[in-house]
Amino acid sequence: MFGSLRKKLKESVQKLTKKVEKPVEEAPKIEKPKPVPEVKEIPQKEAPKEVKPPEPVKKEPPHEKKPEKTIPEAPTPPEPVKEKSREPIPEAPPPPEPKPEPIPEEMPEKKGAFTRFREAVTTRPLSEKDIDDFFSDLELELMQSNVAVEVVDFLKQSLKEKLAGKQIKRGETEKFIQTALEESLLAAVDHGSIDLEKLVKEKKPLRCVILGFNGSGKTTTIAKLAKFMKDRGYKPVLAAGDTFRAASIEQLEVHANKLDVKIIKQQYGSDAAAVVFDAIKHAETSGADIVLADTAGRMHTDKNLMDELKKVIRVNNPDFKILVLDSLTGNDAIEQAKNFNAAVGVDAVVMTKVDVNEKGGSILSVCYAIKKPILFLGMGQDYNDLKLFNPQEFVKSLLE
Repeated sequence: MFGSLRKKLKESVQKLTKKVEKPVEEAPKIEKPKPVPEVKEIPQKEAPKEVKPPEPVKKEPPHEKKPEKTIPEAPTPPEPVKEKSREPIPEAPPPPEPKPEPIPEEMPEKKGAFTRFREAVTTRPLSEKDIDDFFSDLELELMQSNVAVEVVDFLKQSLKEKLAGKQIKRGETEKFIQTALEESLLAAVDHGSIDLEKLVKEKKPLRCVILGFNGSGKTTTIAKLAKFMKDRGYKPVLAAGDTFRAASIEQLEVHANKLDVKIIKQQYGSDAAAVVFDAIKHAETSGADIVLADTAGRMHTDKNLMDELKKVIRVNNPDFKILVLDSLTGNDAIEQAKNFNAAVGVDAVVMTKVDVNEKGGSILSVCYAIKKPILFLGMGQDYNDLKLFNPQEFVKSLLE
């Protein structure tokens, strides 16, 4: 039940969560400056002694007589050549010490650097664009699940009010978004509740008229309601007010016999308002607790049949008008609800064939369209397959 809509909502929540909650980056590590190695002084070598250059040898003239050989005196050693002395290499200056930042006089809160960095990367405010992106993919899927456009717009605006600008901690994003979506869905579908037993106790007999479209399941729903009231100790009376459809009276009579419940009927073609009137009189005299009046199924666009329904309501002044809608009809159920509510007024809704409904959007749409509570959900063909509608349980089932 509602598997399609449930899957789409869950996937969209996870997608928005992944977009908002990006991986946390590690805090940048500040590397300490490497110490500058000390420059050792290179030991200087002693400069060699100065060496005098040798005196030049005088050449003899070419025609002069060579003098006799004499033993020359030993030459004096040359003076050593003076080398330029190397200057000592100066030591590298030590790195300047970082100046401490000035501490403000008034600090609002003492937080370490790591704490400030962690808070910066573990929180991220959602923006309205995030919500629009969330619905850009979800909007079409919701409408395919029979969720009306006005409901989608309502959910979008509601989520913007709940999420936009909110700071969300990492690890809690999905839960935060899902809670906000749950509250928005609940606001769309929850329009109060009705205690049928309490109404019966307050007024006896309680006059109920069941109305709806052709084939929506009105007759079967009446039988289920009769069983519901009888199981709780109340005495119901059925009114075969559908004098138009072939075999409608016999169908309701079969249910009445199985449940051992009194049925008031007339011939086909009789005035439906008169049949309901007779059933109310019988209930008053027999001490019955509730009258469940069947009416002919009719299209909301059929003016003559809608006028006949208005007459039934005007003549009998029912205490409670229950609209039966087929949950499988999709968005057409919204138009039916709006038109029946505009024509005769609707007090509560029963959605049928919910057990085979994979979409579930029509329930959201009908509630939001006419702002009326859903009384029961039809979950099958058995008399006990009538479940009291709980808005909270319905919304949670969509977000499981």
